[in-house]
Parts: sequence; structure tokens; C-alpha cells
Amino acid sequence: MKNIINLKSSRTRMFLLCVVDVFTILLNSYLSLLIRYEGHHVWIEQKYLVSIEKYAVVNIITTIIIFYILNLYRSVWTYAGTHEVTLIVASCVLSTVFQAMGFLMLNLVVPRSYYIIYFFLMVMTTTFTRFSYRLLRALQRNVNKSGKHPINTMVIGAGEAGSMIVHELRTSRHLNRNLVCIIDDNPSKKGKYLQGVKIYGGREEIIFCTDKYEVEEIILAIPSATAKTTREILKICNQTECKLKILPGMYQLITEEVSVSKLKEVSIEDLLGRDSIDIDLDSVAGYVKDKIVLITGGGGSIGSELCRQVANYNPKCLIIFDIYENNAYDIQQELKKKYPQMHLEVLIGSVRNTKRIEWVISHYRPDVVYHAAAHKHVPLMEDSPNEAIKNNVFGTYKTARAADKYGVKRFVLISTDKAVNPTNIMGASKRLCEMVIQTFNKYSKTEYVAVRFGNVLGSNGSVIPLFKKQMEAGGPVTVTHPDIIRYFMTIPEAVSLVLQAGAYAKGGEIFVLDMGEPVRIVDLAKNLIRLSGYTLGVDMEIEYTGLRPGEKLYEELLVSEEGLQKTANDLIYIGEPLEFDEVHFLSELRRLEEAAMSEEEKVKEIVAGIVTTYHIRPEDRKRDEANYKALNSLGQASHESAVVEERK
Repeated sequence: MKNIINLKSSRTRMFLLCVVDVFTILLNSYLSLLIRYEGHHVWIEQKYLVSIEKYAVVNIITTIIIFYILNLYRSVWTYAGTHEVTLIVASCVLSTVFQAMGFLMLNLVVPRSYYIIYFFLMVMTTTFTRFSYRLLRALQRNVNKSGKHPINTMVIGAGEAGSMIVHELRTSRHLNRNLVCIIDDNPSKKGKYLQGVKIYGGREEIIFCTDKYEVEEIILAIPSATAKTTREILKICNQTECKLKILPGMYQLITEEVSVSKLKEVSIEDLLGRDSIDIDLDSVAGYVKDKIVLITGGGGSIGSELCRQVANYNPKCLIIFDIYENNAYDIQQELKKKYPQMHLEVLIGSVRNTKRIEWVISHYRPDVVYHAAAHKHVPLMEDSPNEAIKNNVFGTYKTARAADKYGVKRFVLISTDKAVNPTNIMGASKRLCEMVIQTFNKYSKTEYVAVRFGNVLGSNGSVIPLFKKQMEAGGPVTVTHPDIIRYFMTIPEAVSLVLQAGAYAKGGEIFVLDMGEPVRIVDLAKNLIRLSGYTLGVDMEIEYTGLRPGEKLYEELLVSEEGLQKTANDLIYIGEPLEFDEVHFLSELRRLEEAAMSEEEKVKEIVAGIVTTYHIRPEDRKRDEANYKALNSLGQASHESAVVEERK
């Protein structure tokens, strides 16, 4: 009995709806005649009343069956739309047609206009009974929300995705939102209404509307927009104090997954967004698929993403080589889970170890080597220049020599924009790496190339993780200089371009990736503070600490003499390699190795003699000299102290 009267039960609701339909069928049959005779019951001929009375039971049964078959009892009317209205009209058409056929077969007579009036009455009453449930639910939601302060919300985008988001915001009882306005750049939509909400105009109205309606939350629902358009709109939104959310991408529309649950918080990548990168998958697959691929530094930020993307192309064997076992273990477990059938080898070792790297290459005989192993932190390398030389330069030299010795087909060096006119030893060491592979390329059958790009968002040691840690600690966020700028790219897109550049390789090229527009680091910090829910100057401060040793205000992607040569991909260029005296280079390289291994103090000066574009800044030279003097003094003091203790 409890289940029968339980209004939350679908069977109970179906039964009650069926009872209502029985009454409306009987009522509509009589009203059709009454309307036909202009509301005068006495004018209705008795034979017509007898006809509808005799056919009443049959009419009820056939109509209920039609309604059931067309799901008028099993639809979710809370979220009903045009599809359900179409079903109602179709059901009423069939009900009227079956009634006409029944009257004809049973020789029952009614006026011809009866059928038309009956059809329209059935459509109206059936629609009303179904959608009245939706109305009641809407009233119930308003009652439930009345005790809470609704969040004033603006939606940007009046297209299909925006319409779905608006619908859910207005109908869901779980979302305490007050949708106050919609923004859309289409001028033909300005002043119109979408589901009862006014469209105020284009992006130029965003700030005005947020002030006028005290908007607290902005939802960007244009998944088809380019990254550039998204970035421009978000920059305007970022001038407000509103919380920002975004519908991720076009795939949401394709998979029909547009809903509030798919919204995500706006990230720094969205604000710095670039248009999607088109990769020639066939060309990449041509030199990776069914090949043995070795990735040095495979556990690092770039190296691990290389591993992920190479794994997508079904290599014959993927070899991850890294000195840090924790990083190597993490990427190993990730790839094992995602690609259980792939032949994966994870090896621990250093590219500085000649015998180890030669054993790896001679044992596995890779077809392609991606050399990502390197020290990359500029300030740390300024204090340990010998380590930068040992690891970056001679790690590259030993790996490149092993690749030549054991017949590797293609060798791809991961380089950096800091190799251009370097002011730090890390950048100079990477320029030496480029010179190493250019030299090997002239005398080897292996195709040696370098790919040069700028900073990647979210990599180990980059500014984004640093800023986040500083904010978690309560601040301040430190920026070295208010005018410092950098080029940025996400790790996945940088790696995808590295793979594409590798497909273009013929040997000796230095590929340069188009990094887009440079970004001021202070703007990056301000945006991140804003997106993290802090107010600059109130909850979080920015502190300027001064340029670090070896740091430049801006980075260059090309040496001015190199020029540019286009490739099939608009985001990849080839820089014309600089000419240099190889005999002098190799002899100086031997001298540099001896100096680095002997921990000599003049390594930077030797590097400057080889890399003519490397200039040691006077302040860095003074700092180095002061450090050396301090260390020598400390060493001398320790020695004298030891002698005194020994005499005692």
C-alpha cells in the first residue's frame, strides 16, 4: 500500500498519469462536440452523443496503448524538450486516426470537424498534463533555493553548448545559480533571449554586465573557440573579481558531454592558450612505428612526455634511460598500465658513463635516439659550471659517438632557446651540444638534428610550480624583474613538435619551434594569483628579487645570422647552422674536458673561447671570482686548522 501511494515511485506516477489521461480522453470527446456547436449542449444531436459513448472504452484503450508505445508514460518530463513534444503530437495523431477508423467500422457518426477539434484538444491537454510536472519541479527548486543566496552567474556563448549549460543551470535543483545574463559576439543575437535570459551583446559588455548585475561567476561555454579567442575573452574576464569556469573543448560537443559537471576551473594554460597544433601523424609514425627508440633522460619533464607520445605510435621497443630511478619508475608504471603489450625497457645509468651508454646502444641497437638528458637549471649551473659541461656537453658527445659507432639512424637533441647568444653556462653548454651534433653529422651516416624551444609550462623547476609552492606557503610570489619575458609552450605540444621535427630531419638541422608571443613573468604571476582565489596586494604580494646569475631579461630563439627556413609545419622552422672551425672546436673540446674533469676554475673562459656568442656578464665574473676567493680562504683556513690540531 505504501508503494502504491508513494509519489516518488515511477509506477505510481505512471498510474496517476494514466488515470488523468482517461479523464482527459472522455472530456475531450464531449468538449469536441460542445465546441462544434458553439457551447450549446441542446444543439448536439443525440446520435453524436451515443457514438462517442459507445466508442469511449475502445477509444480509451487504444489511446493508452499508443501513449505507452510512444513512451509518454516513461519519459523524464522534468527535462522534456522538443523530442517529447513531437511524441505527444504523433500520439494524438494516431489516437485521432484510430478513432476515425473505429467510428467508420462500427457505423458511428460524428461531425467531420469533430476530429480536428478532438486532435487539438488532445495535444493541448496531454502537453499540459506532462509539462505541469516540470512546472511543479521548477517551483519546488525555487522554494529549496529560497533559503540560500544564489550565485549570480554570467554565461559567455549562446550557441549549442551555451544553451545546454543555461538549461542545466535553470533546471537543476542542485545548482544554486541565478543566471543574470548571456554574452555572445554574434551581433544578430544581441537583445534576444535564450531560455528567458537576455543576451546583452559581445565581449565588450562583459565588464559592464558584471558590475551591473554583481556577477560572482562567469562560465565560458564556447568549446569550438580557438585558443586565441579563448585567451582574449579570459583576459577580459580576468579584469573582474569573478570566479571563472570553462567548458574544455570541442570534443565535449561531439560526445554530447556538455553539462555543468564538465566545466573546469580556468588554468594558466587557458590564459596563455595557443591554437591547436596539427601534426602529420603519418610522417611521425613512419620513423617511430615498429622501431627501437631510446630516450635518454626519459624520466624528466620532457623525456617522460616523449615516452608517452612515442608509445602512441607502437614502437618495436621503447628504452627509457635515466640516472634518477624514482622518475624512471614513475613513467615505467604509467606506461605499463596504459600499454601492457608494448616492449618496454627501463634502464638506470648516466650519459656521462662512456661504457654504460655504449653498452645500452650496442645491446639494443636503437633506430632513433632522443637525447633529453641534461642539467637545465640556470642559477645552479652558474655555481657548478663544471657539472654543466660534464653532463650536457660530454654526455651528449658520448651518446652521439655511441650512436655513430653502432649505426643509429636518427639522433634528436633536445636543445633550448638559451643556447642563442648565451649569458649563462647552461645555455652555452647547450650551444656546445648543438656544435657537437653538427660536427658528427658531417662524418657519420647517422642523421643528427637539434630541436630548440623555450620554456614549458609545468616542467620541473619552471615558474608555475614555484609560484604555487610560494602561494601555499603564504607568499610572497617572487619575480626576478618586472620586465622579464619568456616564451612558453605546454609540454605535450612542445614534444609533439619535437616528434614532427624529427620526421623532417635530413641531418645537421637545428629546428626552431614557434613559441608564439612572449609573456611577461609578472603577468603570469598576477594571473596565477588571481586564478588561485587570492587578491593581489591583499592576500598575496609580488616581490622583485633581481636577476639571478646568468639570467637574461629576454630569450632569443635564433642567432641573428642563422636566418629561417620554413617547413611543412607552420610552427617549425630550420635555422641555418653557423659555420665554425671544426679542428679548432675539437681540440678546444679536449682541453675543456680536461679542465672540467680537473675541476679548474676557468671553465667558463674556455667555453667563451669556443662559443663566440657566449659573453660572461661582468657582474657574474665578479661574483665567480669572489666565490673562488671565499672557497680558497675557507680551504686555507681549514688546512691551517688541521696543521695546528696535528701539532697539538
